[in-house]
Amino acid sequence: MTALTVAALVVAGFGAGLIGYITGLASIVSYPALLAFGLSPVAANVTNTVAMVAVGGGSIASSASELAKDRSQMRTLAAAAVAGGAVGSALLLLAPGDTFERVVPVLIAVAAIAILLQPHLHERAAVRRLARFYPAGVFLVAVYGGYFGAGAGVMILALTLLATSEPLWRAAMLKSYVLGLANLVAAIGFAVFGPVHWPAAIAMAIGGFAGGWCGPPVVARIDAAKLRVAVAVCGLGLAAWLARVWF
Repeated sequence: MTALTVAALVVAGFGAGLIGYITGLASIVSYPALLAFGLSPVAANVTNTVAMVAVGGGSIASSASELAKDRSQMRTLAAAAVAGGAVGSALLLLAPGDTFERVVPVLIAVAAIAILLQPHLHERAAVRRLARFYPAGVFLVAVYGGYFGAGAGVMILALTLLATSEPLWRAAMLKSYVLGLANLVAAIGFAVFGPVHWPAAIAMAIGGFAGGWCGPPVVARIDAAKLRVAVAVCGLGLAAWLARVWF
C-alpha cells in the first residue's frame, strides 16, 4: 500500500469510528471504503469486523468509568455479546450464503423506525415488557453483528432504547460496549480462519480507535431528539442502499 492509501484508510477509520459511535452506522463508511480499496465483499466484511474492534476499544476506554457503575449489567451484556459474536462469525465461516443478508435491509429499516418512534413506543405497556428479553435480544443482534454487521449498531441502539429506561447518551455507550465485544470475538475467528487484509485492517483500526474515543464526549453534547432523527434517517438510507445492492 502507498502512504496515501494508508492515510485514506486511517481517515476513513476515524470517520467510521465517530459516525459509528454517534449513529451506530460505522459500516456505512468503513465497508464501502474497503470495497473501494479493492477487496472482495467477503474479505471487506471480515477486514471491516477486525478493524472496527478498535472503535469499541476506543469508546469503551473513553467511557469506562460510566460503564463501571453497573457491573452486573455489564457482565450480562458481555455474556450475550460474546456468545452472539461467536455464533455469528461461525455462521459466516462455515455456512456462507445470501439468505440472511436479504432480510438485513428490512431489519435495519425496522430498527431505524423504532429509534425514531421510541419516545412514543416506550409508553406502551407491551413495549415496556421487552426489558425481560433484553439480553436475548442483545444475543440475537450480536449474532447478526458477527455474521455481517452493517446496521447492527442501529439495532442495538433501538433495542436498548425500547427495552430499558436508559437515556440516549448511555444507550450509545452500551451499544458500543456490546458491539465491541461481539466484534472482538468474531475478529478472533476471522483472524485465524478468514481472509483478513491486515495492512488495511490495521490502518483503519488506528483511525477507528481515535473516532471511538471522541464519540462519548461528542454525543453528550448533541440534542437527543435531533440525534434520534439523524440516526433514523441514516439507518433508513443504509437500508435502502443495501436493498438496492442485494435486490
